[in-house]
Amino acid sequence: MGNANNQAGRSASKQARLDVDGLSWGPRPGQHIIANMSLTVAAGERLAIIGPNGAGKSTLLRCLYRAVRPARGSVRLDGIDLWSISPREVAKRIAVVLQETPADFPFSVRDVVMMGRIPHRKGLSRWSERDHDLTAMALDELELRHLSRRQFSCLSGGEKQRVLIARAVVQEPEIIILDEPTNHLDIRHQLEILALLKGLGPTIVMTLHDINLAADFATKVAIIQSGRIAGHGSPQEALTAQRISAAFDVTACAHRVVDAEPSRFTFSLI
Repeated sequence: MGNANNQAGRSASKQARLDVDGLSWGPRPGQHIIANMSLTVAAGERLAIIGPNGAGKSTLLRCLYRAVRPARGSVRLDGIDLWSISPREVAKRIAVVLQETPADFPFSVRDVVMMGRIPHRKGLSRWSERDHDLTAMALDELELRHLSRRQFSCLSGGEKQRVLIARAVVQEPEIIILDEPTNHLDIRHQLEILALLKGLGPTIVMTLHDINLAADFATKVAIIQSGRIAGHGSPQEALTAQRISAAFDVTACAHRVVDAEPSRFTFSLI
């Protein structure tokens, strides 16, 4: 997907470090959905967040992209508290791809992708030449040019997901945050989306349901259980049969992938 010319056409990918320190949030005082979470995502890393439904994964993401203010603790972007940065600056530096996206956008694919440039516009100025160039390159890189005039609402699930990732790419972010980007996609499209994200360059933070996809994609994994971090580290360190069994209340079995470099395991759940 994409080609070397498109990669060369874009400016070098920006990356940022994300630090979460003692993070807690809940709908009211004393009622926390997530509690005392601490982790670090180094610049350029790919963090996969896994855990059962209701564990607090999406709530953690909302704190990371400043949709909700922490009740306690902090989120820092390259050492600076996220809430001390202007909303416009956060929008330039952090791109978000969510599960719940309106299916009835009355816009073409090109229009939706171009929206990623809104944080960089000044007032009601016209789209710049750079805006058009970045949009064209993203459409090429994600193999969407042939769909550029199609209405977004008419696309398949996999096509819509690629459009939303293209919108994130033209934003030129330092971090891309994604909530279940492979949800409702078949296996081929799941693998295509994750392969695409691996090659983008910015720091990536995403939630995933599939443990084996997380192990293959991520450089770091965080396991969330009952609003707390139950494990954090490289896939080899964090994803143990014991932790997975405890987090998902199942019996997990690890199977070593023969000849995998580095050593890797897949998991089956009983």
